[in-house]
This record gives sequence, structure tokens and C-alpha cells, in this order.
Amino acid sequence: MTPEGYFLMAGLCLLGAVALPTLLHRFAVSPAMVLLLTGVVLGFTPLTDSLVIYAADEGDRFVVEHVTELTVIVALMGVGLAIDRPLDLLHPSTWRRWSPTWRLLGIALPVTIGLVALLGWAAFGLAPATALLLGAVLSPTDPVLASDVQVGGPGSSIADDEPDEVPYSTDPTSVDEAGEVRFALTSEAGLNDGLAFPFVHLAVIMLAGGSFWAGAGEWFGWYVVGRVVVGAAVGIVLGRALGAVAFRSRTESVRLAAQGEPLLALAALLTAYGAAELAHGYGFLAVFACAMALRSAEHRHDYHRAMHDVVQRLERLLTLVVLLLLGIAFSSGLLEGLDWRGVTIGVALVLVIRPVVAWVSLAVLPRRNPLAGGLDTSGRFAVAFFGIRGVGSLYYVAWATNEAEFADAGWVWSTVGFTVAFSVIVHGIAATPVMKRLEGQPSGTRG
Repeated sequence: MTPEGYFLMAGLCLLGAVALPTLLHRFAVSPAMVLLLTGVVLGFTPLTDSLVIYAADEGDRFVVEHVTELTVIVALMGVGLAIDRPLDLLHPSTWRRWSPTWRLLGIALPVTIGLVALLGWAAFGLAPATALLLGAVLSPTDPVLASDVQVGGPGSSIADDEPDEVPYSTDPTSVDEAGEVRFALTSEAGLNDGLAFPFVHLAVIMLAGGSFWAGAGEWFGWYVVGRVVVGAAVGIVLGRALGAVAFRSRTESVRLAAQGEPLLALAALLTAYGAAELAHGYGFLAVFACAMALRSAEHRHDYHRAMHDVVQRLERLLTLVVLLLLGIAFSSGLLEGLDWRGVTIGVALVLVIRPVVAWVSLAVLPRRNPLAGGLDTSGRFAVAFFGIRGVGSLYYVAWATNEAEFADAGWVWSTVGFTVAFSVIVHGIAATPVMKRLEGQPSGTRG
């Protein structure tokens, strides 16, 4: 195919990515479904011969790792900027309004990892390290492909008559049941990618011959606690510093909020990720923390919406690339290693394990509705069901298989690819009707 042909194909695909969200928003079809199918169709044509990604090829895995890495950190910046509900470490009252998030992270995430790993090891005979890797890469919900069930953007859950000048720790949000569902899923997606990484590291450590019990203290102290703290600290400090400069600098040329320069968001996400990784913290967590800290500065300012719009457009472009490449890979051999075991794990995770585990974590001693952070029965069901798998899973499996030689790595790639596609289809069909049904159900007051 000539370079001109690639330009034409890229232009047509980008045009589709721009138009699809508007065209499909009323139907039970998501843009991700259409883009994935488009990639599959293109994969059967000679147009994409040089775009095929082979999971067995180290160079191709390197490309997948870094394209998906960039896509995830861009999405995390957008998610952090979009959340209206405050989270202030100095005001514990704000923590309670994030009750669903803590339950999904502290209970649902590790239990889901454990159950998927147990299924792979005990039922299907996977090596322990491979089984743990599969559980770790498939358990986090995705910040990239969940736009249909996430919050709308900065200010979307704040009433127009709310005063602008209120302390950040004062929750200005007023949402219905659908809004509570969107908040829970958005905040979970923003935080769980970083918190799944310790278990991916543990799988690599186990494969290297380390004893889990002998190294449990070091793993928990550094990979679970230390790197989380470093990542969060880097993000918070950088976000607050950038917020102070952008909104309150005495030098007009660097007071970017007054100039309306939205590229600060891109500079912030790259800086936060790079600084956290150099400090050996979790970069994904740092990006989300940076976005939240930046948002806390003048949190009602229109500048946040401008930054979010830029990030959202870049995220859409990167998602287009990832989904097309994934679809092309499907029709070019990615699923060759898939068998009934992989199908069983993918279907069980999406339809049984995630919904049941998340439901239980949200239903036991919940924050009562109608307080902020409270969910009724239908809301808990929706949050439990929409555990969307996506680009983050592809990043983790690429990173891990680049770090170490896992047994059945080809099968793991096939299983992860199938699970992501199955999630895109099931959740893409369900998102519109479920969220429409939730719209208008009162959630009540804040508290």
C-alpha cells in the first residue's frame, strides 16, 4: 500500500471516530464496537499488511506497550479533571463521599484478581505466575473505553446556581442515581490501574524464582505501599504547584488559566508520569493524582473544561489507533491460541466474577442513599456490571511479557484480547439502555 493510501485510510478512520459518538449515542452500539469491527475487516485486506501486530514479536510488543501506555495516561488525566466531587486528605468528610470507590479498590479488585488467578491455576492448570498475571491484567476496569458510563466532564454534576467561591472540600455536586453510578465507575477507573500494578510485579517476581512468602514483606512494603505513596505524592505535589502557577502566578506570562492555554494538561500528564516513574512510583496513579490536585485549584474555573476538551480529543485519537490495531490483530492471528479455557475465563470474569464480587463489596454496610456516595439496588447493580476491560489490560500484558518469559504467553495474549473484545461488545450494547433507565432516579442530598 502506498503512503497516500495510508493517509486516505487514516483520514477516513479518523472521520469515523469523530462522527461515531454523535451518530450512535441513541443506540445500543458504542463507537468502540464499530472501530474494533472496522479493524477486523481491514485486517482481512492487503491494506494493513504492514500494520499487523504479532504478540510473539518482541518489537511489536514494545510498540503495543508504549502506545497503550500513552493512551492510558492521557485517559487518566481526563478522568481526574472530569471528577467534580472533591477529595481532600485534610478533610475526612470528603473521603466518605468516595465510599463506593474505596470498596471497589480495597475489596473488589484484589478479590477479583485472586478468583481469576485461582480459576486459571486450580481449574485450568496454569503455572502460578501465569495465573496471577492473568488475574492482575484482567481485573482493573478501564479508563479509556468506559466513556459511555463515566462522568460528563468538569462541572457536569454541579448546578449552575452553585456559588463559585466555596472551599474545595465543600462538595458542590448534585447528582441523581445515574450520576452516582458514573462517579463510582469513573473514580474506580482513575485509581485501579495503578493499584493493579503491584500484582503484575508479583507475577514477574514469582516467575523469577522468588518465594512469595519469603518476599511477601518486601513486596507489600515497597510494591504495594511504597510505590503507591511515591506515585500519589509526586502527582499531588506537581498538581498543586502547577495549579498555583496557572491560576495565581504574579507573572502574567505564566498564568496560563488567564490565557486559556489548554496544553498545560498535556505537559502535566507527561511530567507527572515521567517524574513518578523516575522516582520509582506508579506513574498511572501520579497522573490521576496530578489531575485531581490541579482541578482542586479554582475548581469551578472554565479553564479545567478547556484542558479536559484537549485531553479528550487526544484520547479519542489514541483509542482509535489502539482499537483498529486490536481488530487487525484479531484477523491476523492474535486469537490463534484461544481455547475453551480462555473463553470460559473471559466470559466468567465479565458476566459473573466482576458483577458478583463488586456487588457484594458495595452492598455490605453501604453508605446509605440518598447521601453522596450512596447507591440504591439498581445503582449497585450497574456499577458492579460495568467492569469494562480495555486498553489497560493490553498495556499490562505487554509490559509483563516484555519483562519476563511467561509460560503460555501466547495463550494469555489471546485470552486478554478475547476478554477485551467481549467486554467491548457486552458493555457497549448495555451502556445506553442501562444508563437511560437510571437517568432521573433521585439520589437526594449531599453529605
